[in-house]
Amino acid sequence: MEPTPHILIVDDSADIREPLGKYIGKKGFRVSTAAGGAEMRKLLKTNVVDLVVLDIMMPGEDGLALCRMIRESSDTPVILLTAVAEETDRIVGLEIGADDYVTKPFSPRELLARIRAVLRRAQSVPANREPAPGKRYRFDRWLLDMSRRELTGEDGVAVPLSTGEFRLLAALIKRPHIVLSRDQLLDLTAGRASEPFERSIDNQVSRLRKKIERDPKNATIVKTVWGGGYLLAADVKEE
Repeated sequence: MEPTPHILIVDDSADIREPLGKYIGKKGFRVSTAAGGAEMRKLLKTNVVDLVVLDIMMPGEDGLALCRMIRESSDTPVILLTAVAEETDRIVGLEIGADDYVTKPFSPRELLARIRAVLRRAQSVPANREPAPGKRYRFDRWLLDMSRRELTGEDGVAVPLSTGEFRLLAALIKRPHIVLSRDQLLDLTAGRASEPFERSIDNQVSRLRKKIERDPKNATIVKTVWGGGYLLAADVKEE
């Protein structure tokens, strides 16, 4: 029997947090709740959490700062709760690694559907081969510094990467020699970002190849697997 998924709900409003926790709990999930960042950190240190529902508008540390903190240390899925008018917050949230968002006011049933969808996507993606990824990865003739988001060639010259190119390369580097479908790459790099189409991944791959391949038309680093997706064909060494 598979373990019951553990959902953590972080919201400073008890009127939202507590009823939502009870509703999600009745639907077959284990639920914990936190009123803010301090309680969230304590729960994350002592529990295995499968998904975090995180309100953006909170006093002190807001949800965007907490989402960034989660993403820096883990791949735990995050669903943001946002105000309808705050489009900028939603965009920033997706850019820093949130997997989905739900706008307020929302129905618990809608949030439940989003939770289940995100968990399904997370379970379908191959796990990182390295349990504790380092900050720098060497592959082919390149060095990728994860903390600085910097790609450097063997000549020591840095090659600029867009946010999308960096996320795509990072997803491939953490899963070398594993075929990743376009849907999986979309989940790993964008969640529900502004281009929810398979073709957007093809475009990102094409742009990335122009920067890292000796011959982009005959790629040897990021290879196409017909009918499957893409894979990083180079060996990866963590430094």
